[in-house]
Amino acid sequence: MKITSLVLPFLALVMLSFTSDKKKTRVVFFGDSITEAGVQKGGYIDQMRDSLNMLNLSEKYELIGAGISGNKVYDLYLRLESDVLAKKPQVVVVYVGVNDVWHKQTHGTGTDADKFKKFYDALITRFHQRGIRVVMCTPACIGEKKNGVNPLDKELDSYSDIIRNLASNKGCPIADLRKAFTEYNVENNESDRYSSVLTTDGVHLNMKGNQLVASLVWKQVQAALAMPKPKI
Repeated sequence: MKITSLVLPFLALVMLSFTSDKKKTRVVFFGDSITEAGVQKGGYIDQMRDSLNMLNLSEKYELIGAGISGNKVYDLYLRLESDVLAKKPQVVVVYVGVNDVWHKQTHGTGTDADKFKKFYDALITRFHQRGIRVVMCTPACIGEKKNGVNPLDKELDSYSDIIRNLASNKGCPIADLRKAFTEYNVENNESDRYSSVLTTDGVHLNMKGNQLVASLVWKQVQAALAMPKPKI
């Protein structure tokens, strides 16, 4: 997969999303440091805004970043009222899971798989109760080496499976970043580097990583908006 091949399809999706409704479609991006950085110059949310501006569609959408460094799934649950529900979005993009796995190694904390599933399920339920469409994202990577040799690959795959299963059961569109990043590194990480292909440090996104995330996530935002409002 080449990053350049994602630009035109992304712009096409933006054009197809045009609506004559004067009310802005509000999208909240809910996550950790990756999303916190996403609103900064070159970040994946910033790239979406730039594309909307370039096509004169910035008045149609409001993109709100709600990422906080270090957050895990239960942190999101604790702040969902103030950081998402109070903003009354049409769509929330949930991008979490890296710290739930990574912090087991780096901080001796993290989130056990059963608790991760329960908190994530509870998040989706709360959003659906308010009629908010949810886009779910699998955590992309903790190290970019190929063939499953990064120390946390197996566990990250397991948590990604939890998200995939929840998305299927809850009827939510999913941006499978884990799959996309793995495939991209197989094709493009010839020297088998731990980082510097799509990330700066094996976790946080570089420009190419942000571009890939922007393209994949926007596609699923449009898929969510095409669906009926959820009902509980």
